[in-house]
Amino acid sequence: MAMDDESVRLAEKLGQVLLRLRLTLACAESCTGGLLTGTLTAVPGSSDWFRGGVVAYHDDLKTSLLGVPVEMLRSHGAVSESVVLAMARGARTRLGADLALSVSGIAGPGGGTPDKPVGTVWLAWAGPHGEHARRFLFQGDRQAVRARTVRAALEELLTRAGRG
Repeated sequence: MAMDDESVRLAEKLGQVLLRLRLTLACAESCTGGLLTGTLTAVPGSSDWFRGGVVAYHDDLKTSLLGVPVEMLRSHGAVSESVVLAMARGARTRLGADLALSVSGIAGPGGGTPDKPVGTVWLAWAGPHGEHARRFLFQGDRQAVRARTVRAALEELLTRAGRG
């Protein structure tokens, strides 16, 4: 799946903001499968502000690489506020970044439930001034959900970068 031009432009703006604020960023991705990290690293010079990313698609990797408690995954599921917050915390700590973003969702076409339909995505941010998570419900096919997730993540990062 190719990155869209608008997402790359948002990543460029984000990089400028992070450089100005002297902040670094790390990511933990699940449903986007590296698309967010790929968009960030499409920006020339991104190594000045982007530390790296973890694609933790399977729950075992959310636990072993990011420190998400197994019990949290069992009780809340991977697509939940508590899990994306733990993923963001883990990415920030383990990758040594000032800010971290995590994403987990159901891109489809299968996997949805009445409580968590296809298109349900949780994004979380962790930084020196706290943590925040937000739930989205995106419409469209698998590619559209993933692309909309990346765009929303970049927009939210731009909004929150100055707040840590």
